[in-house]
Amino acid sequence: MQPTEQIWMSGRFVPWAEANVHVLTHGLHYGTGVFDSLRVYATPSGPALVHHRSHHERLRDSAKLYGMELPFSVDELVDATRTLVRTCGLSESYVRTIAFRGSGAMGVSPRSSPVEVAIATWGWGAYLGEDAMTRGIRAKVSSWRRIGHGTHLPGAKATAHYLNSVLARVEAEELGFDEAILLDDDGLLAEGSGENLFLVRDGTLLTPSLASGALGGITRLAVLELAAALSIPVAERPLTRGELYLADELFMTGTAAEITPVREVDGRPIGSGARGPVTQAVQQAYDDAVHGRDSRFAHWLDVL
Repeated sequence: MQPTEQIWMSGRFVPWAEANVHVLTHGLHYGTGVFDSLRVYATPSGPALVHHRSHHERLRDSAKLYGMELPFSVDELVDATRTLVRTCGLSESYVRTIAFRGSGAMGVSPRSSPVEVAIATWGWGAYLGEDAMTRGIRAKVSSWRRIGHGTHLPGAKATAHYLNSVLARVEAEELGFDEAILLDDDGLLAEGSGENLFLVRDGTLLTPSLASGALGGITRLAVLELAAALSIPVAERPLTRGELYLADELFMTGTAAEITPVREVDGRPIGSGARGPVTQAVQQAYDDAVHGRDSRFAHWLDVL
């Protein structure tokens, strides 16, 4: 990670190296935090934050689910992010916003710990590697199950939830795979360790419903919008592990992952074992949209 000039912390800009928190921060000890991320892409009109407001609205909603009242409005976070991205001067970057319980009384209850918010940005290329965007990745169905509605609130993008993702991703990597795919408690497809899933079968785009515990991804919604524009039929429904193996194509989506093809799952090739035509079409459409080359999706972009 290459440091940038400043980080925004609870209303003020501080140098990267001075953006610190107390060791007794509640979120550090108990995982009481939520976060969100967005990307900045170069466009002919200048750097553009993609789905900018939607990401801050999801942060607000994640915080609400866990009883955290943010001390800043969505409008204030939007303004702070715009200023930060301008200040750091990158034409393309990744932006991470985090809200967490700060230092207060130590104990499980977070109610006496103030909510703090920070925003940082830095340059970040393809999350799973540049080669993965064309060649595709190798994934493994994890032995760990996706967190369920009876134990957590999967609709929140919460820091504590990602221990589940860490277990799955590390297991996959230790076994020689690039990424993990998690099932829900019923054995149905949920999501990757940090991505939503899309299967292609007989020309139809299939994705698990959010009842599986999958996060409501903003890039997921973008793909659904792109599919409509490309006249690709879509179905959101429960999906089985067997359907995963029988898919003609498979790809993962996310702010970090963008549109990443999956060529193999559990040692089994998906379709031809290479990026398929539907995946490639969605990738190209997404790339055109976020780089300002398709005016139909100008509403995605907050150009600086």
